[in-house]
Amino acid sequence: MRFDKPAAARKIGVIGLGYVGLPVAVAFAATGRQVVAFDINAERVAELSDGIDRTREVTTGQLNAAALSFTTDSDTLAEADFFIVTVPTPITDARLPDLRPLLAASRSVGAALKPGDVVVYESTVYPGATEEDCVPVLEQVSGLKCGRDFSVGYSPERINPGDKTHQFTDIVKIVSGLDADTLDLVEAVYASVVTAGVYRAPTIKTAEAAKVIENTQRDVNIALMNELSLIFQRLGIDTRDVLAAAGTKWNFLPFSPGLVGGHCIGVDPYYLTHRAQMAGHHPEVILSGRRINDGVGAFVARQVVRHLMGRPNGSRPVVTILGLTFKEDVPDIRNTRVVDIWRELNEFGVDVQVADPYAHPGETMAEYGIALSAQADLRPADAVILAVPHAPYRQAGWDAIIPILKDGETMVADVKGGLDRRECPDGTALWRL
Repeated sequence: MRFDKPAAARKIGVIGLGYVGLPVAVAFAATGRQVVAFDINAERVAELSDGIDRTREVTTGQLNAAALSFTTDSDTLAEADFFIVTVPTPITDARLPDLRPLLAASRSVGAALKPGDVVVYESTVYPGATEEDCVPVLEQVSGLKCGRDFSVGYSPERINPGDKTHQFTDIVKIVSGLDADTLDLVEAVYASVVTAGVYRAPTIKTAEAAKVIENTQRDVNIALMNELSLIFQRLGIDTRDVLAAAGTKWNFLPFSPGLVGGHCIGVDPYYLTHRAQMAGHHPEVILSGRRINDGVGAFVARQVVRHLMGRPNGSRPVVTILGLTFKEDVPDIRNTRVVDIWRELNEFGVDVQVADPYAHPGETMAEYGIALSAQADLRPADAVILAVPHAPYRQAGWDAIIPILKDGETMVADVKGGLDRRECPDGTALWRL
């Protein structure tokens, strides 16, 4: 379809102000564009209006400098004519795609749609979701016809939470559109803010598939490293030493074992496997990798329990977990696999205490029923699990570990292998994934 209003005159509406949406909104506003920044979370909107971003992705200075209209009023979306949807796409307890946030956002946008408008989805989905799931909602609510009255595109998000090097404007942006005119418009809008360049995908489904395989590829490669760790554990070999040696070959890929959680790598593969099964194919490699990665937390806990079983009979053992968020230097606890360690230790009757300098205590209690302890309040432990090496832990090294260990024989489980083995104190057993 042809558009009367050019890219430069478009007013942006961003729906969803999390790790993805907020940097997008800030980037467009920084160019002087009018941006309506919408989220259903009133507390989140109030904090952003006060210049506070609890995700730590955008600074107070950036928020204050951007001419943004933060709002929870979906009626204000009618002021925009280029909508960017960046809401979460989680999975259910049955590990199936949960499109409820995406469809709810589509209803909000549909109520604001006008002839000539464009809706671009950035949320990670399976191939076909934009046209098969979202467009019918937009049409039903708006009473308009896609391809005649309005159009859609897909431009997958590539935000890496906590990464201050690769930011929204510094990452090549994949764009796609319902037709050639839509693709031209979507490309022009994003090219006005993304300095790294724009890549034109031939179809919306191609762009959707490209996004979902980016994280699936990482998931499968990490699963291989985790399975190697399971093997080397039985053989009495340090996995990190093996990877360091193998890494001297020029084409050895630098993946490492670890906990795979969060709202991307630990979730996105299930969107692809769901769509594959709908098409009649059972994805064996992807699902086997998911099973391996989903079991790593319990494996770590069992290694700690195995060590504790060798202690003399006495009081209930105390284990301290340092770090709860899904990755280092971010406060996001969604789908964190550290919880698997906590649950497994509790199943064995271990007294577990958890500390994290970035996680929000209220969110942690509401989501998982875990009460966070302040570092100063931690009781001496028989074992410490450095699960998420946040900057304070990395900078302190063993100085963050030794003071919270009991006297005598203890254990430290360094999940990501960041502690210097040469500094491990006498009487402390060091285990690495």
